[in-house]
Amino acid sequence: MGERNGTTTGLMKIGTLLLALFCLPLLNCKQNNENQFVFFLHNRFLEAHPITAEHPEFGRVHYHEIIAAFEASGLQVISEQRNGNVNARNYAVGIVTQVDSLLKQGVLAKNITVVGTSKGGYIAQYVSTIANNPDLNFVFIASFQDADIENIPDINFCGNILNIYERSDSFGVSALARKNSSRCELANFKEIELNTGLGHGFLFKPMKAWIKPTIQWAKGNYTLD
Repeated sequence: MGERNGTTTGLMKIGTLLLALFCLPLLNCKQNNENQFVFFLHNRFLEAHPITAEHPEFGRVHYHEIIAAFEASGLQVISEQRNGNVNARNYAVGIVTQVDSLLKQGVLAKNITVVGTSKGGYIAQYVSTIANNPDLNFVFIASFQDADIENIPDINFCGNILNIYERSDSFGVSALARKNSSRCELANFKEIELNTGLGHGFLFKPMKAWIKPTIQWAKGNYTLD
């Protein structure tokens, strides 16, 4: 399944400590439930390579720049560079734990968005499935193929879903088939087909074409006006 999926070994380091450290500079997450949070899940390439490594076709993953773009819009970002070829579903369980922690501190579900590129998008889809919360927001980027319906039958979309894919990228297509097969009623579902000509490399950089609608979605602008 190319650069994207890889679901063999490796477990997430549960993020309760990460969440605790993250909340400190916010002074008190519990008292400000209007903070808008983004969990950013990067692609598979960074699992096996250092942050400065160059992909032979697409170049460096601009991980910190992507996070900075989200933060510049006022979003609070929770993210880490994964190590090893982590199991997507197991890692998603840890993300759900962090999401639940935010919810228990009074953060509204509508103010929590899980964003994933490539393999990170598959992890985000598992978060959607496991959390089963229709009020959470999700942005799946370059992370669906038609064969997924048969090959990954346990994924069930739930939440406000934005699917972004690139016309020249063989690793991402419309996810309407998954939407139609999901059992959760989706209040908001939207898709964006990009035409950058960059193939899978479009997600390696904080391109406005996908960063802007992702920020809009995280801020509750489901019409992307």
